[in-house]
Amino acid sequence: MVQLLVVAGIGLVAGVLSGLFGIGGGIVIVPLLILLVGFTTTQAAGTSLAALLLPVGALGALEYWRGGFVDLRFAVVLAVGLLIGAYVGARLGISLPVEVVQRAFGVLLVIVGIRLAFFS
Repeated sequence: MVQLLVVAGIGLVAGVLSGLFGIGGGIVIVPLLILLVGFTTTQAAGTSLAALLLPVGALGALEYWRGGFVDLRFAVVLAVGLLIGAYVGARLGISLPVEVVQRAFGVLLVIVGIRLAFFS
Protein backbone atom coordinates (compact mmCIF):
# COMPACT_ATOMS: atom_id res chain seq x y z
CA MET A 1 0.00 0.00 0.00
CA VAL A 2 2.80 2.42 0.88
CA GLN A 3 4.55 1.65 -2.42
CA LEU A 4 1.35 2.45 -4.31
CA LEU A 5 1.14 5.82 -2.54
CA VAL A 6 4.78 6.52 -3.41
CA VAL A 7 4.13 5.60 -7.05
CA ALA A 8 1.00 7.80 -7.06
CA GLY A 9 3.12 10.67 -5.75
CA ILE A 10 5.72 10.05 -8.44
CA GLY A 11 2.94 10.14 -11.04
CA LEU A 12 1.59 13.41 -9.68
CA VAL A 13 5.01 15.09 -9.61
CA ALA A 14 5.83 13.78 -13.09
CA GLY A 15 2.47 15.00 -14.38
CA VAL A 16 3.02 18.51 -13.06
CA LEU A 17 6.57 18.65 -14.43
CA SER A 18 5.41 17.15 -17.74
CA GLY A 19 2.78 19.83 -18.12
CA LEU A 20 5.21 22.54 -17.07
CA PHE A 21 8.38 21.51 -18.88
CA GLY A 22 7.35 18.73 -21.27
CA ILE A 23 9.34 16.16 -19.28
CA GLY A 24 8.31 13.10 -17.35
CA GLY A 25 9.44 9.59 -18.18
CA GLY A 26 13.20 9.65 -18.39
CA ILE A 27 13.93 12.64 -16.22
CA VAL A 28 11.40 12.13 -13.40
CA ILE A 29 9.60 8.78 -13.39
CA VAL A 30 12.47 6.43 -14.17
CA PRO A 31 14.94 7.85 -11.60
CA LEU A 32 12.28 8.02 -8.89
CA LEU A 33 11.10 4.46 -9.52
CA ILE A 34 14.71 3.34 -9.19
CA LEU A 35 15.47 5.38 -6.06
CA LEU A 36 12.17 5.19 -4.17
CA VAL A 37 10.58 1.93 -5.29
CA GLY A 38 13.70 -0.17 -5.89
CA PHE A 39 13.10 -0.96 -9.57
CA THR A 40 15.94 -1.82 -11.90
CA THR A 41 16.50 0.65 -14.73
CA THR A 42 14.88 -1.77 -17.15
CA GLN A 43 11.80 -2.25 -14.93
CA ALA A 44 11.49 1.50 -14.44
CA ALA A 45 11.78 2.23 -18.18
CA GLY A 46 9.18 -0.41 -19.06
CA THR A 47 6.76 0.76 -16.39
CA SER A 48 7.21 4.40 -17.40
CA LEU A 49 6.55 3.63 -21.07
CA ALA A 50 3.43 1.65 -20.14
CA ALA A 51 2.12 4.57 -18.08
CA LEU A 52 2.88 7.11 -20.81
CA LEU A 53 1.07 5.27 -23.61
CA LEU A 54 -1.84 7.68 -23.97
CA PRO A 55 -3.33 9.45 -20.97
CA VAL A 56 -0.35 11.46 -19.79
CA GLY A 57 0.13 13.89 -22.62
CA ALA A 58 -3.45 14.20 -23.81
CA LEU A 59 -4.76 16.91 -21.48
CA GLY A 60 -1.47 18.81 -21.33
CA ALA A 61 -1.17 18.78 -25.12
CA LEU A 62 -4.79 19.94 -25.43
CA GLU A 63 -4.10 22.96 -23.23
CA TYR A 64 -0.95 23.86 -25.17
CA TRP A 65 -2.88 23.43 -28.44
CA ARG A 66 -5.65 25.73 -27.17
CA GLY A 67 -2.96 28.30 -26.42
CA GLY A 68 -1.56 27.98 -29.94
CA PHE A 69 1.67 26.32 -28.88
CA VAL A 70 1.46 23.00 -30.72
CA ASP A 71 2.84 22.33 -34.19
CA LEU A 72 0.84 19.26 -35.21
CA ARG A 73 3.08 18.49 -38.17
CA PHE A 74 6.16 18.27 -35.95
CA ALA A 75 4.18 16.41 -33.27
CA VAL A 76 3.22 13.68 -35.75
CA VAL A 77 6.81 13.35 -36.96
CA LEU A 78 8.01 13.15 -33.34
CA ALA A 79 5.35 10.53 -32.58
CA VAL A 80 6.52 8.33 -35.45
CA GLY A 81 10.11 8.68 -34.26
CA LEU A 82 9.05 7.87 -30.70
CA LEU A 83 7.12 4.83 -31.86
CA ILE A 84 10.05 3.38 -33.77
CA GLY A 85 12.65 4.55 -31.26
CA ALA A 86 10.81 3.15 -28.24
CA TYR A 87 10.63 -0.25 -29.92
CA VAL A 88 14.34 -0.24 -30.82
CA GLY A 89 15.31 1.13 -27.39
CA ALA A 90 13.20 -1.45 -25.56
CA ARG A 91 14.75 -4.30 -27.56
CA LEU A 92 18.21 -2.92 -26.83
CA GLY A 93 17.45 -2.28 -23.14
CA ILE A 94 16.16 -5.80 -22.64
CA SER A 95 19.18 -7.35 -24.35
CA LEU A 96 21.83 -5.46 -22.36
CA PRO A 97 22.89 -6.26 -18.79
CA VAL A 98 21.00 -4.17 -16.20
CA GLU A 99 24.24 -2.60 -14.95
CA VAL A 100 25.12 -1.32 -18.42
CA VAL A 101 21.69 0.26 -18.88
CA GLN A 102 21.82 1.85 -15.43
CA ARG A 103 25.30 3.32 -15.95
CA ALA A 104 24.39 4.65 -19.40
CA PHE A 105 21.26 6.26 -17.99
CA GLY A 106 23.27 7.86 -15.18
CA VAL A 107 25.75 9.31 -17.66
CA LEU A 108 22.88 10.68 -19.76
CA LEU A 109 21.31 12.39 -16.72
CA VAL A 110 24.65 13.96 -15.73
CA ILE A 111 25.26 15.27 -19.25
CA VAL A 112 21.74 16.71 -19.50
CA GLY A 113 22.03 18.23 -16.02
CA ILE A 114 25.35 19.90 -16.76
CA ARG A 115 24.07 21.20 -20.09
CA LEU A 116 20.91 22.66 -18.55
CA ALA A 117 22.66 24.10 -15.50
CA PHE A 118 25.63 25.74 -17.20
CA PHE A 119 25.16 26.00 -20.97
CA SER A 120 21.56 26.93 -21.68
